[in-house]
Amino acid sequence: MLTVLMIIDAIVAIGLIASVLGQEAKSAGMGGMGGGADTVFSGKARGMDALLARVTVVLAILFAIITMVIAKMTS
Repeated sequence: MLTVLMIIDAIVAIGLIASVLGQEAKSAGMGGMGGGADTVFSGKARGMDALLARVTVVLAILFAIITMVIAKMTS
């Protein structure tokens, strides 16, 4: 059972990383140095950003719960 939970935890972690990396930056940050291209294309994926934000929250909660269960099982 512990091995299955660890595999699920790793899959959730990879999905969490992918969902964070797939999101658009909220501020220009260092990207503002490259030019104003972000302002031209900023409205194209608003629905996708909202979906990725929700997926990120769900995966983060799942990751935390599964990690705590694994920690309880091994202690």
